[in-house]
Amino acid sequence: MLPMSTTEPAQTEARGRGSRTVVVSFLGAVVRRMGNWMPIGGTIDLMAPLGIDGPSVRTAVFRLKKRGWLESETRGGIRGYALTDEALGALAAGDEVIWHARQPAALEDGWCIVNFSVPESQRSKRQQLRAHLTSLGFGNVGTAMWIAPARMQAAAERAIAELGLTRHSAVFVGDHVAGQDLAALLYESWDLTGIDERYRAFIAEFAPVADELGGSGVVDPERAFASYLTVVDRWRRLPFRDPGLPRELLADDWSGPDAAALFERLVATLEGRALAHAARLWPTS
Repeated sequence: MLPMSTTEPAQTEARGRGSRTVVVSFLGAVVRRMGNWMPIGGTIDLMAPLGIDGPSVRTAVFRLKKRGWLESETRGGIRGYALTDEALGALAAGDEVIWHARQPAALEDGWCIVNFSVPESQRSKRQQLRAHLTSLGFGNVGTAMWIAPARMQAAAERAIAELGLTRHSAVFVGDHVAGQDLAALLYESWDLTGIDERYRAFIAEFAPVADELGGSGVVDPERAFASYLTVVDRWRRLPFRDPGLPRELLADDWSGPDAAALFERLVATLEGRALAHAARLWPTS
């Protein structure tokens, strides 16, 4: 028997992460529209055309259940899982960003600066705060110094308070008045080039799909569902990386607006067909 390749565990883990992201996208884009509940057998059937097999679906569901997002529930004699309040809250929190993209901030509103000095004894909380600020769209200006549009002040204060780090942190709001070129500073504080490249990759992958679907009078329901969920899953992580900086500070060819317009076009074409295809597998009463 040949020995297992050292790359196989990594590939298996990568596939597992991919399955989980698709299932999370499925929860947000489909399950909430179906009464916040999903049949496990139907879910497995729906995922098969996306290349996700039954064991992968069950593993993803098990981990989401362990995370507190799902709870077992039978409806109409069909085994399934219901979304918990925790899941609904988390999914709702991301809706504005995912479905409407992160709208550019107004330059005249100024900037929110967060500085913190957390003791080594609370290293884990320091790391959590860094991760939370990053997820909120803050960029790293320097050691323990983070910047975002001023509209993120309340979110930053909540993140700091939730971790119990208020007395170790300071939050400032104000304007850039002098010194280093602001646009250059922002490009150093965020990987804006990388974000732009991801938007362009989304356009390159899905613009041909949108053109093809737009020229077709009939779209196979199974393909519509698979395409819809793939588009949502690819898209939903992109706006979270985008801090929504004032448009005048970004490169002239910034691709975010074109990517968002393409996403909206694909959703308009696919969503109704995809949901109708999925609804066949839900109990009618």
